[in-house]
Amino acid sequence: MQHDREERSSDLLNDEEYYEYQYVRVDAGQEPVRIDKFLMDRLSNVSRNRIQNAIKAGAILVDEQEVKPNFKVKPRQEIKLILPKQQGDPTRLIPQNIPLDIRYEDDDLLVVFKPAGLVVHPGVGHPRNTLVNGLAYYFNLGQVKVPDGNFQDRVGLVHRIDKETSGLLVVAKNDYAMNHLAKQFFYHTIERTYYALVWGDPKYDLGTIDAHVGRHPRFRDEFTAFPDGDQGKWAVTHYEVLERLYYVTLIKCNLETGRTHQIRVHMKHLGHPLFNDSKYGGDEIVKGTIFSKYKLFVDHVFTLLPRHALHAKSLGFVHPGTGKFLQLDTELPPDFQSALDAWRGYVESRKALLDKQ
Repeated sequence: MQHDREERSSDLLNDEEYYEYQYVRVDAGQEPVRIDKFLMDRLSNVSRNRIQNAIKAGAILVDEQEVKPNFKVKPRQEIKLILPKQQGDPTRLIPQNIPLDIRYEDDDLLVVFKPAGLVVHPGVGHPRNTLVNGLAYYFNLGQVKVPDGNFQDRVGLVHRIDKETSGLLVVAKNDYAMNHLAKQFFYHTIERTYYALVWGDPKYDLGTIDAHVGRHPRFRDEFTAFPDGDQGKWAVTHYEVLERLYYVTLIKCNLETGRTHQIRVHMKHLGHPLFNDSKYGGDEIVKGTIFSKYKLFVDHVFTLLPRHALHAKSLGFVHPGTGKFLQLDTELPPDFQSALDAWRGYVESRKALLDKQ
């Protein structure tokens, strides 16, 4: 049974839920016609304004080349489109005055810091009190009609992060920006850096995990890695070791793709699940000693960081309006920082103990 986006679990969405790719081949007998009119006749529920904005944003290619809105298509040409998807029925979206931690804003977009525990999009069990509910209130969506008489129907999300992941998200404020950002996410030119605290001591300081990610065949609310590429979707994560802390390691991850739970699944596949990740085996002692004092220490750190140790630290992209590269960075949140400091203290105490021997 198919469900509307609001009825789906918001923790199981990935970046591709926010945009779609389409391919159109022009018929051999096609008369020359403006590309916007041509596409309007072939695409359902897509307005001329949306098509024109996508063309201006470079999100519609003809024979792999960008074109202008007055371009006329010719027989046998190949058209590729990347369009933002409709994001639900606005009459069902409940605007709520939820405080937003906005780190950057202009006429085209804003970048917001999402704290851990805040769901991004309404879904099963979360019809309200999500980031989208807060953005709907901030943008006054669902309350103001646009000129064609329809409700303005989109909060400009083009990517997401899990409920218990903290960090930065970019939100488009108009259709042109939406198309421009969707194109960058589709072609994986967005720079996204995450910090993660993982169990164990990775063998290499630098590495790349190239393994498809898809639903677990038995546990349907989980995802798993398919290194042979026989199932799931292509997913690539680059990682770099930042700090080794005996039984845990702070790493930096850069995403090429935005699959559901990608970093969490890839690090588990590597044998280094995220610290305190209850879904992927990180909420128990994976590495360390058998002494009860160590167990008490780990349990204490679990209370300091009562969620998986993943933070979307920085975001970089070409600004739709200026054409310049915009880079934003954020500090580690207090819970993540407290856990990291606790492990650093553990390392120092071990060194002091060894020095006395």
